Amino acid sequence: MDKLSIAGLVIAILAIYVGFSVEGGTVSALFELPAFLIVFGGTLGAVMLQSSTKQFFHAMSLLKWVFTPPVYDIDQGIKNIVSWAEKARESGYLALENIALDERDNYIYKGLNLLVDGAEIENFRVSLELDLELYREHNLRSAHVFESMGGYSPTIGILGAVLGLIQALGNLSDPDLLGQGIATAFVATIYGVGFANLIYLPIANKMKDIIHQQTLYREMIAEGLIAIAHAENPHAIENKLSAFRLQQ
Repeated sequence: MDKLSIAGLVIAILAIYVGFSVEGGTVSALFELPAFLIVFGGTLGAVMLQSSTKQFFHAMSLLKWVFTPPVYDIDQGIKNIVSWAEKARESGYLALENIALDERDNYIYKGLNLLVDGAEIENFRVSLELDLELYREHNLRSAHVFESMGGYSPTIGILGAVLGLIQALGNLSDPDLLGQGIATAFVATIYGVGFANLIYLPIANKMKDIIHQQTLYREMIAEGLIAIAHAENPHAIENKLSAFRLQQ
């Protein structure tokens, strides 16, 4: 569980609540179902229109990363690679077959199997780099889904404000409906800007940071496996990969 993400969301909401309350506002004034439907529904619909079905649902599936991000331990990764290098040196690449079978990470599983199968080094490198780049691009497109929501939301909020004002101007003789229209207009603007800057854009940036960490970790794995394919000394491999610790 990412406590920082939870703390950030709580602090943002509390800051708005306390600030609004200090000025004499009531929280109930910020809850407008028509405004919510316009802003949230309009933003969601616009993003669904621009996205492919597969990419949209993949983006939704990555939402769990915001509060339970995957952990990539560089130090443990280096230890594993050095261990693999030592086994390969002592008993050959076939000694890595059982390790590959127990590996849950598909990228590492593929790399170890390529080693076991005796793939040519250049083909080995190209295969790992291509797999890494395509996977990274796929996840970045999912982060861009939320980035797009952050772009659409304020504009949809303005649309909601205009609709609210149209309703208000059409009911000048009825104070209740007039007030409802004005409330929808202002709250829709708040929702549009608030959702974008407190939810959608932070989620997109959080995802990008996790994808960067993931890419860095897999680059290290690729470098380590290629070094093993070159039959480099395990200690030399450890020294080479130690540079990745600086990027954590």
